Amino acid sequence: MDDASWRAPSLTNERYDEDWSGLADPAQRSGRWVEPFKYVSLDDAGRFYLTTGLELRARYEGYRNNGWGAADAPDDGYVWTRALPYVDLHAGAVRAFVQPIIAQANGVQPSPGPVDRTGVDLLQGFADVLFQLDGDATVRLRAGRELLRFGSERLVGTRYGPNVPLAFDGVRATVRHDAFAVDAFHVRPVEAGPHGFDDRHSSTRALWGVYATWARAWGGIDGYYLGYRNDQARFEQGVGHERRGTLGSRVFGAADGWHWNVEGMLQNGRFDGLPIRAWSLATELGRAFTSLPLAPDLTVRADVVSGDHSPDDHHLGTFNALFPKGQYFGELSPIGPYNIINLQPGVSFTLQPDLRLDLDSTLYWRQSRGDGIYDMPGHLLRRGNAHEARFIGWESELVLEWQPMPELSLSGSISVFRPGAFIRQTGPARTVRMVGLETSFRF
Repeated sequence: MDDASWRAPSLTNERYDEDWSGLADPAQRSGRWVEPFKYVSLDDAGRFYLTTGLELRARYEGYRNNGWGAADAPDDGYVWTRALPYVDLHAGAVRAFVQPIIAQANGVQPSPGPVDRTGVDLLQGFADVLFQLDGDATVRLRAGRELLRFGSERLVGTRYGPNVPLAFDGVRATVRHDAFAVDAFHVRPVEAGPHGFDDRHSSTRALWGVYATWARAWGGIDGYYLGYRNDQARFEQGVGHERRGTLGSRVFGAADGWHWNVEGMLQNGRFDGLPIRAWSLATELGRAFTSLPLAPDLTVRADVVSGDHSPDDHHLGTFNALFPKGQYFGELSPIGPYNIINLQPGVSFTLQPDLRLDLDSTLYWRQSRGDGIYDMPGHLLRRGNAHEARFIGWESELVLEWQPMPELSLSGSISVFRPGAFIRQTGPARTVRMVGLETSFRF
């Protein structure tokens, strides 16, 4: 094995895709203190080995006028803490991955919810086996509980920002060959309980589908179909059984300082016996100026997400974002990607190699006047059919992140959401302010 044949992997939120097997060769070791934890040989041949790791995170969030003053506790400050150790056992082509979670919340008013705490429980636990086919083709079969992330996490994400990430129970098959990767899966989301070892997968919701990626040097192209069922779906149009399919594609990449990420999605199906016709277009275009002082990186994001035209018509037009990432529009994300148009210009500065400053501003409108606005999980926040205003509000955010060492990061954020005409028409309309402070140690 030559010096260029292996590089230590980047740390991921899911952890199970990190491949530390290159450390089996002593010549590949740098002497860093984490290496003895990342490769623990269990036999002389190197066929059996362990990878271990840990995340410790503490996060403070302080709100003023949360929910524009309509929340049960609009002025609230609390501390989230969590620990995520893991053990990854490899025995030839067979593997077992176990990651407990210890998640607590202090100060959440009126009471902690499922994203705040779960006591001691199993976040991930699965077994898989890898089959080598002809040439470079492989098939991996997996069963158990795991975090899932596809594409930009616009539809299926880990919900890593909140204290309790979102896991799924089920089965997955992954086929890889050269530049192609295809995942087929059938899973149910895990619903966190407040006590130890009481997390259970949902009996009313299920997700299945196929997700394919063609990777190139400049980026890649994704194509996918996702099926979804919810026996207790709620929209402004009403409550009922939802069965929905999403057909989508994403083009992403970077070249010559430019970077882009464009995704289009179409949805159909049935809700309470009525047809579903919904859609979304998400775009991101940026330009990095690495030769300028502070290396500014300018990015403009724009999304259009369909809403329902009227709760009294004979179809549902509200797009369902399924299981999106938690901090979808930023540290403060009071609105989810449902019935929305948003424009988000932003810029990042590299103040020092280990210090970054992000500035973002986001404008929000309703896509349809016949539908309301929803939070990140898809719960209706404000009904909209009787109100004409489209403009929801304007959010500004500053985030400072310092990474003094590869395993340690510290960040602080200030966010302000100024309500627009729609918020003023539909209830309390105070300016939301949030301060976030976070420290994370991970190896």
